[in-house]
Amino acid sequence: MSFFIISLLFASGFLSGAVNAIAGGGTFLTFGAMTVAGIAPISANATSSIVQFPGYVTSVIAYWPEIRTHWKGAVFLALLSIAGSTAGAFLLLSLDNPAFRQLVPWLLLAATLLFAAGPWLRPRTSAERSPGNAASLVGQFLTSIYGGFFGAGMGIMMLAVLGLTAGGTYHHLNALKNLLAVVIAAVAIVVFVGGGVVTWPAALIMIPASAIGGYSGVYIARRVPQWIVRALVISVGLLLSAYYFVSG
Repeated sequence: MSFFIISLLFASGFLSGAVNAIAGGGTFLTFGAMTVAGIAPISANATSSIVQFPGYVTSVIAYWPEIRTHWKGAVFLALLSIAGSTAGAFLLLSLDNPAFRQLVPWLLLAATLLFAAGPWLRPRTSAERSPGNAASLVGQFLTSIYGGFFGAGMGIMMLAVLGLTAGGTYHHLNALKNLLAVVIAAVAIVVFVGGGVVTWPAALIMIPASAIGGYSGVYIARRVPQWIVRALVISVGLLLSAYYFVSG
């Protein structure tokens, strides 16, 4: 692995942690860097799940008071998330790289458009309902299948679904989203590690960088307008989509 690739992976891990702390969308950066490094799409996707995981965990720790208050409703959604994420991760492993390669540009484009629409999908405060209702359960199950298969845009999708089906304050919904993201990512990681599709050299470079970036993201958020970060992520997503469409 050349010094340039090592530097690229470290930088993408750092920026991924930072933008996840500010606006979300870090998967675009890690997936893109691994694409440049020549890592196969399935392995790049699986490795990105591992790189993002520490940031999800620290978010849950920060939101623990809200999660502890609403833990009963979260249990049902977590159990469905385990089932859905398992199905999505095994669905990914059932494909070979050429087959998944054909889906990547469409997945990236859809996730980029979803990320771009994020400010309009952000849930407004509404009357809180039990997150164990039928609409929440079905919506979370489908979202977790997507999250296990391809994680880009998962957080925005979850916030939108939970806002429509469960309601409550933004911080309540964001806390629930972060907890469920940990569950989805953890299950996917177990499946991907067992399937032998994780590129560990890249992961070991990006994981500490992502942790540093996540910690630094709070500092950056106070000084860099969020629209600049969102524009960076959207640009990377569109460029990646175009690359996979053209090179396919």
